[in-house]
Amino acid sequence: MGKRRRTIGMVGLALAVVLVAAACGGNDNTSSGTGGTSGAAQRGGVYRTALSNFDFTQAFDPTAEYLGLAFDFYQALLRNLVSYKHTAGAAGNKLYPDLAQSLDNVVSSDGLKYTFKLKPNIKFGPPVNRAITSKYVEYAFERMNITTLAAGYGTYFYGVVKGMDGKAKDAKPISGIETPDDQTIIFNLTQPTGDFLFRLSMPAAAPIPQEVAKCFNDKAGAYGRYVISSGPYMIQGADKLDISSCKAMKPMSGFDPTKKLVFVRNPSYDQSTDDLRSNHVDGIDIRINSNVDDIFNKVLQGSLDGSLADQPPNTVVRQYLTDPNKKSMLHSNAGDRTWYLFMNLSTPPFDDIHVRKAANFIMNKAGILRAWGGSTFGQIATHIMPPTVINNALGQDFDPYASPNFGGDEAKAKEEMKQSKYDSNKDGVCDSPVCKGLIMINRNRPPWTNSEPVVVESLSKIGVQVKPRELADHYPAVQTVKNQIPIGLDTGWGKDYADANSFATVLFKGTSIIPSNNTNYSLIGVTPSQVSSLGIKLPAGAQIPSVDADIDNCQKIPATQADQRNACWVDLDKKLMTDVVPWIPYLWSNVITTTAPSVTKYDFDQFSGQISLTQIAVNNKQTVSNS
Repeated sequence: MGKRRRTIGMVGLALAVVLVAAACGGNDNTSSGTGGTSGAAQRGGVYRTALSNFDFTQAFDPTAEYLGLAFDFYQALLRNLVSYKHTAGAAGNKLYPDLAQSLDNVVSSDGLKYTFKLKPNIKFGPPVNRAITSKYVEYAFERMNITTLAAGYGTYFYGVVKGMDGKAKDAKPISGIETPDDQTIIFNLTQPTGDFLFRLSMPAAAPIPQEVAKCFNDKAGAYGRYVISSGPYMIQGADKLDISSCKAMKPMSGFDPTKKLVFVRNPSYDQSTDDLRSNHVDGIDIRINSNVDDIFNKVLQGSLDGSLADQPPNTVVRQYLTDPNKKSMLHSNAGDRTWYLFMNLSTPPFDDIHVRKAANFIMNKAGILRAWGGSTFGQIATHIMPPTVINNALGQDFDPYASPNFGGDEAKAKEEMKQSKYDSNKDGVCDSPVCKGLIMINRNRPPWTNSEPVVVESLSKIGVQVKPRELADHYPAVQTVKNQIPIGLDTGWGKDYADANSFATVLFKGTSIIPSNNTNYSLIGVTPSQVSSLGIKLPAGAQIPSVDADIDNCQKIPATQADQRNACWVDLDKKLMTDVVPWIPYLWSNVITTTAPSVTKYDFDQFSGQISLTQIAVNNKQTVSNS
């Protein structure tokens, strides 16, 4: 997921000591259980939280949205054929049937057909209030197939499910999906796809009522303020939505992208059909507050029950560490995420692999980690896939661009640059005009702004002069291919599901490249025909490598052969780092959350990489109305 995390400032040595296990990257939950109050989780109350910005990539429309935080919200709002128990660690990465009755014998012997029986009488929330049938699941795939909706995760299904290519002009039946009756859906694949069950856990694959969503099929993101619930909670005001016509519909009152997102219980939800979610709280109240210090102070004061997505400032962290009564309310969880600089191979000088390797050698990753706040917030990344995603088969022991204390190696970087066509006098410094004034997209807040001087200084040592452009809304700039942004510091990636392919297909397969909402920022595997349709130009003689065949080979290995499949992804990771070099990975990050004493049960959703909204429990007496 192009999911983001926020951290600010530098934390003290004490925190690094207290959470040293988390810094090693293998910690799942240093402080699970209660938020500081003992006793069993009870039903009721409202989980009150705030964050500095939603940062949605596609306005919260599940067809195209891929922000990790949005995935967290969808776990409370939507149900899929398959899902997770929304808990921390390995247990949170295991698949279970959700809308599906069972996962037994759903796959044909040749791996080309998946057949599911739906549980009966599970309903959409207001105002639809009707049973979810196979046709509504199928309609979700029809929407993914519409070009204008820019379904980034459609790439997991294009060319995999027969009839899906992402080029439809409107919602039309998918030839590879059969719905012989209301309780049966059959997916026919073009090739065996070992992680197909995991792909079905994505929010884009959750059922969608056609009579509502059809009104928003002409513009990406437009459905986001009208999302109809299939899960335990709904957006406040959903019951007042007039769906008699498209013109009659007005945004639900509980969602204003600039102010708030409020969830209330879905009266059509039946807990007896769902053993994956506990749903303790009666409501979830999420507010936008651009003052991060104020958010964490309100958690300390108890007017908020916990933080969400933003990382705590140093002053707040110290209060938790110095007060024995607060230490249990500081939670650190492995995020299954890599933060990185991408380099666009369609734009000079990064079309030259020697420049890309030199950039890896020169980068002061230790300086970036300090800018993030130190080792508490993660472990320096030396390759693309986080160790936790590949069963710890590859860690920091694999570092093709090793340098003393991760501070960068200027000598090795210059030796690499000397081999570049952009270093005419072979002194190890780029002297071509293409190395000057390169736009580097960045976020406009810490820790990315803190990291910026480190990156600028590092690259300048090899003659690559970047010009940072800090943006609040940074995703459109880097995800619109025709912009041909040469380099970006704003990007991170968390797993989409518990298989390493979620660090492969969407990020590096040529067939995944789409004009907008694109996440293959380096354009690995782009073909000449794509270049023309995307409206871009390649440097003369540019040869952009492809790993499509490598990914396909790994995908042929069924999930039942887990060790062999994992080894294949490890080999791909090595190849990407040594033979392709699209990124400068610098951090495998942790997620830090603070809670108030009002939280009687805390848990982390390993799938979404945030606090588990369906498992959290509070003892406050707050209420929230449906409308």
